[in-house]
Amino acid sequence: MANAQEHELHYPLGDVLPETGTTLEVAPGVRWLSMKLPFALDHINLWLLRDELDGRAGWTIVDCGITTESTREAWEQVFASAELEGLPVLRVIVTHMHPDHLGLAHWLCERWSTPEQPCRLWISATDWNAGRMASQTTTGFGGDAAAAFFCGHGLVDPEAVARVRSRSNYYATMVPQVPAQFRRLMDGQALRIGVHEWRCWAGHGHSPEHISLHCEALGLLISGDMVLPRISTNISVIDLEPEGNPLPLYLASLERLRALPAGTFVLPSHGKPFTGLHARIDQLVAHHDERLAEVVALCAQAPASAADVLPVMFKRVLDLHQTTFAMGEAVAHLNALWLGGQLRRERGADGIWRFAPAA
Repeated sequence: MANAQEHELHYPLGDVLPETGTTLEVAPGVRWLSMKLPFALDHINLWLLRDELDGRAGWTIVDCGITTESTREAWEQVFASAELEGLPVLRVIVTHMHPDHLGLAHWLCERWSTPEQPCRLWISATDWNAGRMASQTTTGFGGDAAAAFFCGHGLVDPEAVARVRSRSNYYATMVPQVPAQFRRLMDGQALRIGVHEWRCWAGHGHSPEHISLHCEALGLLISGDMVLPRISTNISVIDLEPEGNPLPLYLASLERLRALPAGTFVLPSHGKPFTGLHARIDQLVAHHDERLAEVVALCAQAPASAADVLPVMFKRVLDLHQTTFAMGEAVAHLNALWLGGQLRRERGADGIWRFAPAA
């Protein structure tokens, strides 16, 4: 995001960040944690909400971090600190099935469950099923199917293809297990968490059924990955749904969030908490409009594959992890234009899909 765009947002906490293994209070009964990630996107924000469930005082966790020993150790530091007042974790809410959000849910639920009081995972049914399936096989992150999918969209570099093919258990390394039981979250559902009501807002395009949480009384939105302050949310087509069209779903989900007050304090999964929700929605819509226009212009010069589109959509050098997401995003923009009637697609003799103007 350009500096001019960032200046349209406001960061009430400034540059303050929670140290690993500690928390910061961002509102009464709402605490912010940050866990490290081994990617270019090097952190995830997690949240603790003061709660009372079935007559027990404690905390609700929102999102978990990936399964690594260092993440577990950071959680243990938090649990051992005085910040949680010696109270237990009562439930674990996960916004969606991606590894940095769902990864340690199984461990957290097991750690805080007792025979009398299970610590349950709360998640949308669609993302629970997607996470369970992905942890047992692979979905969009690697393996033969992902390699074939990317090859069919022009990623033919032998080394890159071989590395994608070798990552057949990539998701499972970060989400080795998903809790076998869960409580279902749905759009519009009201949750009583402590003394406040939080309402679920389902979003689509980034994951099958992403749940953000809005508390009107506190003026807070735990946005998950649906609205991020510095980067655009990844919107990808994966090998399981090769003709998928997630971009219009995501943009429609953003428009729904515009119904929330402009002054909402947004707690994102990456980046710093901010205000300026409506401005950020405008920026994200404009960003995708620009990318779509650039893709149309490229395809007008000559039929183009998703791999051909990468340098237009992504100006920086990409590592393999970023390239897989970038390829998925390029296909998402091409599919949106193809299924929207602006482009047509044809498969060449080399097996690669290329897109050109429809008329």
